[in-house]
Amino acid sequence: MPATRATAARSRPRRARWGAPLAALALAGCGSTVASTNFSGERNEVAQAIANLQSDVNAQEQQKVCNNDLASAVVARLDAAAGGCKQALKDQLTEIDNSEVKVDSVQLGSGREAGTATAHVRTIYSGKTRASTVSLRKENGKWKLAAIE
Repeated sequence: MPATRATAARSRPRRARWGAPLAALALAGCGSTVASTNFSGERNEVAQAIANLQSDVNAQEQQKVCNNDLASAVVARLDAAAGGCKQALKDQLTEIDNSEVKVDSVQLGSGREAGTATAHVRTIYSGKTRASTVSLRKENGKWKLAAIE
């Protein structure tokens, strides 16, 4: 099994190094749109958090992404890198292309998982669709991106 993990790490060095934020930026994409109008209440807030991430990425607002859109654990990992969260995100914005993100479903955690949410999204880029699962965590009353699979 260790060989499999090593092989996977070599094939995805950026994701292994930076984790969710860079995947989030790929999900958000410059010049993209987020379709999130089919939800209400708390589910709408989760979908809106994804739309806010996309908006901040489009505006090249790395500090807003770090402060407003990413969960504190993700920011802490990025802050440990040279230049911190803002620089890590800035370095990656040049690699992002146009895409469209559609939030297909949102599931809210309950019980011990309260304050968490999972959104199933589709990214459409150059006519190709890629499905992803976005994990969010509610921190200080705001939904923030914790991971993307």
